[in-house]
Amino acid sequence: MMKVEGNSLGAAVEEELQTSRTYRLDLDNGRIAGMIDSLDAVEQAVYKILDTDRFAHFIYSDNYGMEKQLGQRIVHDLERLVTEALLADDRITGVEQFRMEASGDEARVSFRVRSVFGSLSVSYGRKPE
Repeated sequence: MMKVEGNSLGAAVEEELQTSRTYRLDLDNGRIAGMIDSLDAVEQAVYKILDTDRFAHFIYSDNYGMEKQLGQRIVHDLERLVTEALLADDRITGVEQFRMEASGDEARVSFRVRSVFGSLSVSYGRKPE
């Protein structure tokens, strides 16, 4: 855990930054396979956020996940929806170089995620529900 000091009206304030250490999800085998941290944890979070329907699961806050009722709006709204969903994670500082390929009722997007731990390239595709 890192500590950050700052001033608030002349008084010293300490804020603890939360660790990003979490369980590594082995989705192919349906199990947990050790621990991950930093950029690996952010990458796993990106895919979890994109695969979680926003507002559909009471265990997550209303800020977690991505809105999935896209229908015909997919071409116009996908970049905004992905960006809003990912920026809700305070480790993610930006989403850039967004590209989308649509074919029929499928879309594949690729983009670059900037985080407090560095940057990573993401490629994601899914049929709209």
